[in-house]
Amino acid sequence: MTRLPALGIAMAVALGVAASGCSGIVDKRGYVRDEAAFGSVEVGVDNKESVYQRLGSPSTMASISDNTWYYISSHEKRVAFFAPEVTDREITAIEFDENEMVKEVNNYGLEDGRVVAYDDDKTPTRGKELSFLEQMFGNIGRLPAPGQDKGGQ
Repeated sequence: MTRLPALGIAMAVALGVAASGCSGIVDKRGYVRDEAAFGSVEVGVDNKESVYQRLGSPSTMASISDNTWYYISSHEKRVAFFAPEVTDREITAIEFDENEMVKEVNNYGLEDGRVVAYDDDKTPTRGKELSFLEQMFGNIGRLPAPGQDKGGQ
């Protein structure tokens, strides 16, 4: 009779360990935010140098000009072997004017993003698509006929 309670306890422990493996791992990626530092950036008062001193280098800059700095941080949750899921994202965009003074500060979250649907098929190309065998044996029989010009000889 003592084996039955021990077996029940062992099963409960095994079930608890298995369930704890499904809780997932949370990763923090990107810029480590300091809300006090972000709150201290003032439009018309701060410039690129003071923002850099307070916040550090940005995660990225605008691709057309360097007048907008982006500070990006996100949280991802991964469960077992499944693809990670982004659970939170914070983006702060600081825009500078032509005198390098802070012109605008905008904050964006995960809800502001857009899911871009893309077609994961192959990009179509011009011309005939050849099979492996056609590529390997395609030149057989394409030799010039006797008496034809052989390229200037």
